[in-house]
Amino acid sequence: MKDKGIYTKTEILQQPDLWLKTFEVVYNKKEAIKKHLLQFLNSANNEVIFTGAGSSFFVAEMIAGIFQKNTNTTARAVQTTELVTHPTHYINVFKKILLVSIARSGNSPESVAAVKNADLISDNIYNFIITCNANGQLANIETKNKKFVFVLPDEANDKSLAMTSSVTSMTLVGILISKIDDINFYKQDLITASQYIRSFFEKYQQTIKNLSNLEFQRAVFLGSGSLVGTAREAHLKLQELTDGFVIGKFDSFMGFRHGPKAVVNNKTLLVYLSSNDTYVQAYENDLINSIAKEQNPLHTLLITEEKNNNVIVDTQIYFSETNKKISEDLLSICNIVPVQLLSYYKSLNIGLDPDSPSISGAIHRVVQGVTIYEYMLKNEIFTN
Repeated sequence: MKDKGIYTKTEILQQPDLWLKTFEVVYNKKEAIKKHLLQFLNSANNEVIFTGAGSSFFVAEMIAGIFQKNTNTTARAVQTTELVTHPTHYINVFKKILLVSIARSGNSPESVAAVKNADLISDNIYNFIITCNANGQLANIETKNKKFVFVLPDEANDKSLAMTSSVTSMTLVGILISKIDDINFYKQDLITASQYIRSFFEKYQQTIKNLSNLEFQRAVFLGSGSLVGTAREAHLKLQELTDGFVIGKFDSFMGFRHGPKAVVNNKTLLVYLSSNDTYVQAYENDLINSIAKEQNPLHTLLITEEKNNNVIVDTQIYFSETNKKISEDLLSICNIVPVQLLSYYKSLNIGLDPDSPSISGAIHRVVQGVTIYEYMLKNEIFTN
């Protein structure tokens, strides 16, 4: 019999090495990727839609803003579930659209239906697929226009229920393709990010175990910019791995003031996923110190690149011992790792197996029970 959570822990711990391996795969395919992207990026009146479901959508949220910043092309994240039910709300037939589909297995019914619905509505869809499974339905789907399929290294295709390696590695691919003309822009920072996480595992595992022993019933995760997507992934990871025993919430630092602060009580773990941009940090610090003065959460945790002496928190986890900063873009994959480990230990703490924590079977590695119906367009019925 295997040890509880062996897959989950292995998949969390392997990420620093897997990120470097993923970089090499992208680097080796850069010319083919560039050729596919340029037929779209060189066009006028274009838009990028990053899409996925569940954690794959949160990956899309982490990537979209970074891609827009780096390419000066309008980009947004849309859930595959919305492209299935309301495709015309998001697909503009008068625009050339790069549809970037993100999926671990590529076998979720919505992943396939979203691509088919987009193709049905528009002749101007260019598909770029990021997946961990070369044999999945999404990787092998037929499309009107030529598609590009990027398959991650085998290790990224998590065996466990919750997505860990797959999330950070697929996010990294999206970040890298946003700088495909200058992919080495991220290389040294990625090496540093990998070193950060190796050091984190050495320095902070006991800290994380201790936090998992706290009796919190709620956990709130806050981020800014692309780190809002990270916060959203964080809330789901803890909720999934504890089978709903801990209820997760997420928001932006700025947005949290506008009502959601009411969720904080003395059974709440509040986790701050900090930017390394000093302008952004000024807003984040204000919120953190406001919470410290006005409310009484069970515990506050700050995850940050450098130690922050300007805030009042119970615990700080910081990655860097120097004054050098990596690109803020890569914090989206760094800041999630402590939460993955916390979720793993909390799952064990309450007697679950992190590899398959859903006692009722309500949550599956690939979503179950979804029926895809025929989509109606202009009074004609097209079959997906």
